[in-house]
Amino acid sequence: MKPQLFATAVALVLVAGPSLAVPATATTDLNLRAGPGPEYPVVGTIQARTQAEVEGCLEAANWCKVTYMGQEGWAFGDYLSASAETATPIELPKTVTYTRTVTKTKGDESTTTVTTATTQDPVMGALLSGPSATRNGALLAAQAAANDPGTQVVTYVTENPVAPVYLDGEVVLGAGVPETVTIYQVPDSDYSYVNINGQNVLVERQSRSIVYVYR
Repeated sequence: MKPQLFATAVALVLVAGPSLAVPATATTDLNLRAGPGPEYPVVGTIQARTQAEVEGCLEAANWCKVTYMGQEGWAFGDYLSASAETATPIELPKTVTYTRTVTKTKGDESTTTVTTATTQDPVMGALLSGPSATRNGALLAAQAAANDPGTQVVTYVTENPVAPVYLDGEVVLGAGVPETVTIYQVPDSDYSYVNINGQNVLVERQSRSIVYVYR
């Protein structure tokens, strides 16, 4: 049975004048998160080449409040075309706290983990932008080249979880993992893996580029 995820967050106070939403195209499959930062849970995915409506973007960091197919959330502006340049600036409280509860069921046993984090939690660095991480609507070069790793690799990563690390930026294909982050080898394969911002990803060992994202 798949893990069940429940998340709650304090209300975010947006400070901005009246504005119209700005359409922006995702340059790659892009996480839609519950809040403006990598520590917030993923609530959906904006598909590559599709449009989201951008309500506004943070001035201090390139996170944008968007609506995609009727669902509201936050997306990293580096992978939304023309978002940061034309969207309304947004200001938020310096500290926003959320609580996340994850329940995993295996057989007849269930385990529940509760974690609490704030937007001020330290990160270990930043993900390196993908090779074509532009705001002109171009797809990441790694998008088309990514292959399904197969059931054996997926199962190994799922059954051998590692502690998450939190990095500025967003988990997308082609993004580079800093040398300061430990990656873990998948036996009998060409992959390594790591949990970044709450998501398992497969990494090409030599380039340390993300080649697969578990969604």
